[in-house]
Amino acid sequence: MDVREFYVSLSPKEALDILEESLIKGSISGAVVDVYERLIGEHQVVVCVLEKYYMRTSNRTSLTVTIDNLESNTKVHAAASGGGEGVFFRFDWGAGDNFVGSVEKVLENYKV
Repeated sequence: MDVREFYVSLSPKEALDILEESLIKGSISGAVVDVYERLIGEHQVVVCVLEKYYMRTSNRTSLTVTIDNLESNTKVHAAASGGGEGVFFRFDWGAGDNFVGSVEKVLENYKV
């Protein structure tokens, strides 16, 4: 499992919109599985589950992105899983790291 965590200068909804536009639109194998949003006063929590097919593993990799503004800046937490081959072999040939890294790359200009 590959995990990245960082802060951005966007609202959770703005960050989610950018991720969906950049990671899913135009991707043949990418899909949004689910989006869950909670708005509590001025605070917002968004959980988005994405998946994408990676040829190098012949498998779909799952990416869960949690974005919240519960602190002074918006926190992005991304975790990839499910890219390993077979039942016991969890090595994903870098697919998880690539998927998680794409989140950070897309939001690079907004990192604080």
